[in-house]
Amino acid sequence: MTLMKINSKKLIRRSALSRLIAPAFLVIAAMFTLSSCDDDDDPASNDDTIVEIAQGNSNLSTLVSLLSKYPDLVTTLNGNGKFTVFAPTNTAFTNLLTAVGQTTADDIPEDVLKTILQYHVIATGALKSNQLTTGNIEASNGEDIAVSVSSGVKLNSTVNVTTPDVEASNGIVHIVDAVLIPPSIQPIVGTIVAPAYFNKNFTTLIAAVKAADPSILTTLLGNGPSNKKLTLFAPSNEAFTAAGITTLPAQSVLNAVLKYHVIDDEVRASELPVGSAAVQTLGGKFYLSNNGSAGVYINGTAKVTATDITGSNGVVHVIDRTLIPPSKTIAEIATELSAASSPQFTQLVAALSRTSGTANDLLAAASDTNGNLTVFAPTDAAFEALYDALGVSDVDDIPLATLTAVLRHHVVAARVFSTDLKDGNVATLNGNVTVSVANKTITDGKGNIATLSSNSALLNVLAVNGVVHTIDKVLLPQ
Repeated sequence: MTLMKINSKKLIRRSALSRLIAPAFLVIAAMFTLSSCDDDDDPASNDDTIVEIAQGNSNLSTLVSLLSKYPDLVTTLNGNGKFTVFAPTNTAFTNLLTAVGQTTADDIPEDVLKTILQYHVIATGALKSNQLTTGNIEASNGEDIAVSVSSGVKLNSTVNVTTPDVEASNGIVHIVDAVLIPPSIQPIVGTIVAPAYFNKNFTTLIAAVKAADPSILTTLLGNGPSNKKLTLFAPSNEAFTAAGITTLPAQSVLNAVLKYHVIDDEVRASELPVGSAAVQTLGGKFYLSNNGSAGVYINGTAKVTATDITGSNGVVHVIDRTLIPPSKTIAEIATELSAASSPQFTQLVAALSRTSGTANDLLAAASDTNGNLTVFAPTDAAFEALYDALGVSDVDDIPLATLTAVLRHHVVAARVFSTDLKDGNVATLNGNVTVSVANKTITDGKGNIATLSSNSALLNVLAVNGVVHTIDKVLLPQ
């Protein structure tokens, strides 16, 4: 037999009994009015536990549903002991979701939700409203609730007890009109941190913020260095994985990465630069590609998937790949790639080295931290195919002037990400190449077709002085 049926039968029996004894009671009451004034007028304790009380109240169905996620809490509030529970109504939880920018409580990380629920439980006794006094009382999560009884019972200055003193077999329930937010969480509510903090799809970002220097969180909860509102590009959990971050790096790296996601101003989606643009963040410049229906990308790889999530101190845009600030030059990236198992770029490094000290020192250009270049980088296999076509054994057999002309045909004097490419001619340092966006190809001056790598890790490789794209053929000028 369910709890609701049991309660209904109790009510039926009590109602019938009341009709039988009511006439007699009116007479007896008049005879014993004086003596009854001396009796204890506290009602008898309810036979139901705190959980059963909540289950029997339709206005507390959200609370019951959330408690069911934590069997240990249900067991505690169903068991022995004496507890005081401040029980938020369904409307209170709906208002909480609006305040933290979520559509369902299922989106909230379970550890955050559990902390909030524990903050509504006093484990040190059953306290009726007339036993509550102005001051602080410790909740079961270890944080204090500020109580005021000057005009009804008010908690943390804004939450009202609307139905006090609902007695249970193991304590007292006070129904409240808003969800109590622990002091450790309250500063986050409403800020640009809230959409991530209260959503389980962003737990890696929140863990990164907590592991970083405390000044990062302070900045995100307030305003930027220029006292303006902020813009946060928030990577999801999957975005960290896509960027190859499966464990949190050292704090110094986290600091740099997180700052690279924050603009010291509020920039709504409609205010993002159109076309290709460098955008200054707290951690350096990133490069925006905003080409209409193709979508908005950062550094050629991170796509903006949601925009204009507003907070009291700025706006949030969601991205699908965590942004990593560049730390190496194009030359250093080529050298690093040359040590990879596959594909290798040893021949490209050797070719660049041959130009060192010449009037067209491409190695110096690729090493210049103040440069702004795009390099289409042929793999070792691409160079080997060229050697076969020319009938030479290696790069040293190619005349330096010819080699320099070939290498310059791979360099664009601007930073061009794959998301910036458009069909048509692109000027290199030595003639034009032709781009086909649909086919992902580059046609050189002689009509040979090179294909951009299908491996996303080998496209849009960001350097401090430009960007590198891998191709499968050496480009030859006309």
